[in-house]
Amino acid sequence: MTDITEHPTREGKVFCAVVLDTFSRRVVGWSIDSRPTASLVTNALGMAIDNRNPTAGETVIHSDQGTQFTSWAFTQRAIDSGLLPSMGSVGDCFDNAMVESFWSRMQVELLDRNRWRTRIELANAIFEYLEIWHNRQRRHTSLGMLTPIEFKARHQHQPAA
Repeated sequence: MTDITEHPTREGKVFCAVVLDTFSRRVVGWSIDSRPTASLVTNALGMAIDNRNPTAGETVIHSDQGTQFTSWAFTQRAIDSGLLPSMGSVGDCFDNAMVESFWSRMQVELLDRNRWRTRIELANAIFEYLEIWHNRQRRHTSLGMLTPIEFKARHQHQPAA
């Protein structure tokens, strides 16, 4: 799943796009910018593709219907990588619930705890939250109290039933 959030600093807003692995809850791709452009989401998707090497035709990338996700650049990047683009219906609050829950936790655990002076200060904090805290240290009840990295490692080599 993928989505964008925004948060203010004294310099202006910071926009963050993430690609969340629905199996492990791991953030596999992310991008930060001062504008919510198609390149913001395409860069996050590119990181996710590089991190996961998805099998063509077997992996779905799901988003809402924001203009960044309906852009030619994002759609073409997904298709060229063998991903199956998927979008929810308009006004469906349950459609992107997992990534919205992720943003809610990030809001409480990071964004609302400080008044951010600069975009760089917030970007650095977001990087640390995503790569260090969320993926490697934060334990998730939905993962049996494992971190996303631990959960993925535990299930990576199990044969299919």
